[in-house]
Amino acid sequence: MNARPASIRVSWIVGGVAFVLGSIALALVIGPTPIDRSGVLIESFDAALPGSFDSGLTDQQQSIVANLRLPRVVLGLLVGASLSISGATFQGVFRNPLADPYLLGVAAGGGLGATIAFVYGLGDGQGWFDLVQVFAFAGALSAVFLAWVMGNAASAGVTELGGDRQSSATSLILAGVAVASFFTAIQSFLQQRNTEDIRQVYTWLLGGLTTSGWTEVILLLPIATICVALLLPSGRMLDVLAVGDDEATMLGMSVNRVRLALVVIASLLTASAVAVSGLIAFVGLIIPHTVRLVFGSSYRIIVPMSVIVGAGFLTLSDLVARTALSPSELPIGVVTAFFGAPFFVVILRTAVSR
Repeated sequence: MNARPASIRVSWIVGGVAFVLGSIALALVIGPTPIDRSGVLIESFDAALPGSFDSGLTDQQQSIVANLRLPRVVLGLLVGASLSISGATFQGVFRNPLADPYLLGVAAGGGLGATIAFVYGLGDGQGWFDLVQVFAFAGALSAVFLAWVMGNAASAGVTELGGDRQSSATSLILAGVAVASFFTAIQSFLQQRNTEDIRQVYTWLLGGLTTSGWTEVILLLPIATICVALLLPSGRMLDVLAVGDDEATMLGMSVNRVRLALVVIASLLTASAVAVSGLIAFVGLIIPHTVRLVFGSSYRIIVPMSVIVGAGFLTLSDLVARTALSPSELPIGVVTAFFGAPFFVVILRTAVSR
């Protein structure tokens, strides 16, 4: 296979960064409240470097930009990057381009945790360490933990019967499906018994980037920064895993340890994103797969490009969510599914026709 020129990869990064910056600019200047566009951008720079610029905006307009639009854009960048790199990691770990960050039950666990908090009146999903966020985070990680325990127990039994190494990954996926089904059943039961909370629960389940200022950003930023920094260099390991468990072992890799480490980091990152944004569909599936089809199959490219493209994609999706039916707001999960599903089909057809 011929290597692609390094200069092309540099241009990809430059183009991706330009895409993100354009998404940020559009999301900042467009909103239900008319504000001078140049003033919005200047005020955004001033928020990053206080006292350095004079935007000429009124105090109310400055507050809208600094405390509503800007934190929402930053949150969209963080959540989009988090879900995308997690999806790329899961696709590499399980050697399945259709895997997503919710594969091991993160969505079902987060949904169950949030539902418990809502039906028992423990919070509203906003503010510092709101119990909806705490329960969603705990539920998401609990689902992954159960899936891992069940998957390992099942793969151990298969190995004793003469199964190969690949059976461990398959067992883990099946365990994730079982855990997700179980958690979803409990969630449905709670919703049926507490119908007055269904609207609030479903609003959270469909995802959203509504913020109470910088609170959600500050909650997600440390975990996202650490986990993304740990996953960015994983492209080489994922490329080795792509050749198969037996081959990777012969190349000196401890497959189970690497798989465990990557799954734990990606699951922690996904759970953190879910806790502050709800369940946002398709981002962790469509972005890594699109990057693979456009830029190549090496995870040394897929992982970093997924971060860039995912951040810009979710920022634009949120812009559509809050302006399409203004002054009402669409759940961002509806927007990502509406655009993501047809786009995904087009990408697949294009790939097949090549």
